[in-house]
Amino acid sequence: MKLAMIGFGQAGGKIVDKFLEYDERHNSGIVRAAVAVNSAKADLMGLEHIPEEQRVLIGQARVKGHGVGADNELGAEVAEEDMDEIQGAIDGIPVHEVDAFLVVAGLGGGTGSGGAPVLAKHLKRIYTEPVYGLGVLPGSDEGGIYTLNAARSFQTFVRQVDNLLVFDNDSWRNSGESVQGGYDKINEEIVQRFGILFGAGELEGGEIAESVVDSSEIINTLSGGGVSTVGYAEEEVEATGGSSGGLLSRFTGGGGADELDSAHTTNRITSLVRKAALGRLTLPCEVQGTERALLVMAGPTEYLNRKGIERGRKWLEEQTGSMEVRGGDYPLQRGFVASCVLLSGVTNVPRIKELQQVAIEAQDNLDEIRDESEENLDGLVNDGEDELESLF
Repeated sequence: MKLAMIGFGQAGGKIVDKFLEYDERHNSGIVRAAVAVNSAKADLMGLEHIPEEQRVLIGQARVKGHGVGADNELGAEVAEEDMDEIQGAIDGIPVHEVDAFLVVAGLGGGTGSGGAPVLAKHLKRIYTEPVYGLGVLPGSDEGGIYTLNAARSFQTFVRQVDNLLVFDNDSWRNSGESVQGGYDKINEEIVQRFGILFGAGELEGGEIAESVVDSSEIINTLSGGGVSTVGYAEEEVEATGGSSGGLLSRFTGGGGADELDSAHTTNRITSLVRKAALGRLTLPCEVQGTERALLVMAGPTEYLNRKGIERGRKWLEEQTGSMEVRGGDYPLQRGFVASCVLLSGVTNVPRIKELQQVAIEAQDNLDEIRDESEENLDGLVNDGEDELESLF
């Protein structure tokens, strides 16, 4: 699947930058074009793979390149005001060569959480290609203002995109990790999972998929809107050397495929599907009630078979209760077999309810603090007897 990726804000820019690195390393052909948008000049300068001419600094008239300071209302305003500058960078994208737009943002800060929904609305108004969001939720230890930002941004973002893919930092940060080290590892996890998902159909080295997954399968799974989460599991294997174990050998019994036990291959696939769906999802949720699902099995062709994929797909149908479960393989000559499960239209998500409740409490606390602050200021500056007159 070929994407035009737009990273909005610090987190969004870093993730898109990491996607470009992944693309270059694996020649996966996912990122057709990349743009970074930020109100902080230093964040744009820190990117390594997004071309400088595709980095857009917004809000210079308001914040002078220093960022919006976790104020996502201001982030939304400067995105609206400087949309012409953003569109100027997007105009350089060969839109006729992309399958969809992906707007990536951290939802806890100011620029990304405020600006990403504004950009998504703008893109949907102009282009016919699907516009997806990839939103990253802040950890619960990052503070009330970031939780409040995320809850408000999530509520807005999900209504402006064709589907919102969500990654929850709270489920992925390990205790004792440094903040920067934690985020670097999280970004690697994001790119690994979504790289396999979006890479399906962009075959490496001319390998032929037995049951192809292409961009239309992904688009159909994401259609209908709502929230999506991704599960992933992998197991190391020894690649036996490329095309000799491809589609033809599976029909003739020749090549490397005859050296592998078919039952063992099938069992490995079904086990990996279970691990992916019931393990750590990018957004933890109850899989039962999922509206649509997609299974992508990736790895050397000799370790993939139709029977295993079909069993995994049927198991997903039983677990989700959905009649719209697609599945197929993504041949990769790498040293692992991986299962990537996209669950779209999930609704039983305790983390979102928790986020909203904490945000409501944070908002109430902020209102109380502002009122108390005004009272304290009045007590400080007023002389009590009204004998002094202010200048104006």
